[in-house]
Amino acid sequence: MGHPAARGALLLAAAAGTVLAAGQPVPAVAAAHGPARPGDPRGDEPDTPQGAKTPLHSSGGGPTGPAKPGAGGELPATTRAAIINRAKKWVAARVPYSNTEYWPDGYRQDCSGFVSMAWNLPGNEWTGSLSTFGVRVSRDQLQPGDMLLFHNAADPQNGSHVVLFGGWSDYTHTYYLAYEQTRPHTRGQSTPYAYWSNSDRYVPYRYKGLAEETSGAGVSAPGATSSRYPGRSFFGPGADNPHVTRLGEQLVKKGFGTYYTSGPGPRWGEVDRRGVEAFQRAQGWRGGAADGFPGPETWRRLFS
Repeated sequence: MGHPAARGALLLAAAAGTVLAAGQPVPAVAAAHGPARPGDPRGDEPDTPQGAKTPLHSSGGGPTGPAKPGAGGELPATTRAAIINRAKKWVAARVPYSNTEYWPDGYRQDCSGFVSMAWNLPGNEWTGSLSTFGVRVSRDQLQPGDMLLFHNAADPQNGSHVVLFGGWSDYTHTYYLAYEQTRPHTRGQSTPYAYWSNSDRYVPYRYKGLAEETSGAGVSAPGATSSRYPGRSFFGPGADNPHVTRLGEQLVKKGFGTYYTSGPGPRWGEVDRRGVEAFQRAQGWRGGAADGFPGPETWRRLFS
């Protein structure tokens, strides 16, 4: 990993006397992480340091006071849907990366501030403290809203990073949708598990304050895990949802996945349309009945 000092970047030391919940001091130099070119793990390592543990900041730029948990000392409750929705807001806003600036919501604009925001934590954490707000889970247990954390305790400046797990993006579970704060701004993209570099050092965690979601309030659209037809609006150009993944997985199971070179899902593409069309033609349909877009009857036969 490239060292921030190698680029002449001077990083501010954390305030004297600040101590993390785990009893370890805040590092004098913030951590760097992440490849500059997504998809190319051999790319340059950018100068993307993270800040130290700090309270939320007001819109005026100053701290709002010491970070405090909710009433009674418990962590603020949240749901998977809320976590992902908060993450998507930063993605849509293309929040610029900074380890010193704070977004109007009070959270620092770096990787650990991003996860602190998505998890709705009472303050800005860093990679050395985020694990205290979660419980470890296995790779097989990962669900949207969990985090993948790499904290290099021996040398926090080298590689430390954290991302949010947004769901598997291929049926082999080798790629997932990662929401992360990195240069130049927040992004969400398909990423090899666990990350482009230092993959074996990322640890999955689930937020301790996660609340159970009522029916229909989850991250996935209604019916994403059932055989019920979700509706035409979930498929076609621009569609990006778990139903596309489920459709592709079923096409593969039925022997109509030859067009996929990666995936399937969650983003609709021409390979999905061609797979559906091949399935429709196998039913003896022609013309408009085999247009490559799943209707109720296509869905019923595909999942029967």
